[in-house]
Amino acid sequence: MTDRAHQDVDLIARYLSGDVGAFNELMEAHEDRVFGICLRIMRDREAALDAAQETFITVFRKADRYRAEAAFSTWLYRVAVNTCYDQLRRRKRRAADSLPDAHDPADPRSGDEFAAVEVRPAIEDALAELAPEFRSAVVLVDLEGLSLEMAGDVLGVPVGTVKSRVFRGRRRLAELLGNLGAPPRHPKDETNA
Repeated sequence: MTDRAHQDVDLIARYLSGDVGAFNELMEAHEDRVFGICLRIMRDREAALDAAQETFITVFRKADRYRAEAAFSTWLYRVAVNTCYDQLRRRKRRAADSLPDAHDPADPRSGDEFAAVEVRPAIEDALAELAPEFRSAVVLVDLEGLSLEMAGDVLGVPVGTVKSRVFRGRRRLAELLGNLGAPPRHPKDETNA
């Protein structure tokens, strides 16, 4: 168990013993990641904020149901994904506005921030085209960096199912983004012609 996992278990125990400040620490430690997951699944900043808030309200009310059999973060991310799915089902009947292009900063892991900003709307649009089960698998594994095992725990499915969903999601993203075309042709070296 990592230091973070030990801290989380300790904070849950303190919260269940009446220390509300411990819950605040727990929320501060995980709020950015929960919001990131919600934003990528919901594709709408306000809806993601609502989903993240609802996630923590659910955890606040049901913290006694957490069993330390898996990391707290796994349980928390599962609550977040399920909350997003619930909200998407409720929203399905209403038209949704697209995420503005300049809502969030560029991906700090990108080498070229300007290129990352230019590509972001295309990626967001392509993610929106994925079925929710493929989108959530791709978001958790590729964008949030969770292991296949942890993503399986979060989604409540076997690792093989996560692999399949990530593969199919990536393949569909590549199709939508035009990455599956023929590789570029390079002129032959004139000395070997």
